[in-house]
Amino acid sequence: MSSPSKRRDMDVMKLMMSDYTVETINDGLSEFNVEFHGPKESLYEGGVWKIRVELPDAYPYKSPSIGFLNKIFHPNVDELSGSVCLDVINQSWSPMFDLLNVFEVFLPQLLLYPNPSDPLNGDAASLMMKDKQQYEQKVKEYCERYAKRENISNTPAEESSDEDISDELSMDSSDDDVAGQADP
Repeated sequence: MSSPSKRRDMDVMKLMMSDYTVETINDGLSEFNVEFHGPKESLYEGGVWKIRVELPDAYPYKSPSIGFLNKIFHPNVDELSGSVCLDVINQSWSPMFDLLNVFEVFLPQLLLYPNPSDPLNGDAASLMMKDKQQYEQKVKEYCERYAKRENISNTPAEESSDEDISDELSMDSSDDDVAGQADP
């Protein structure tokens, strides 16, 4: 490979020719979304996520930027931004790795073996360490609610957050309660 752009093009094409659904953004090969399925025999099995991938100009010498577009409950994934805390991508990336490694090895390993001692989602990490059963239940609830094929077809994550807000408002209080309360 004589240039990073040729390598980038080759890696993206290799990913597109694999079993992954790849959707390019702005008709280029440096930004795209990938449909990612939770690994078998994990809490995330059956879940489907849209992963945003951005390749820097210096790829493969510089690591790709990846993030979950639909929600996932995991100690090493920021719930709001979808950013991933994964050493192999953030610190120890090597040009020997390619995009297939990210989707066939790195992300499945992340979901199979979360690291609560280096969290991006403190709530998930804390719950995992304090009450594993409740943590597992919450992971499954998130998969059921946010990681279905219909959740990734339109994707703006904002759509589901609007639902969250209305759900939370209807559960937390009603307008009648607030209006009927007197000042102390």
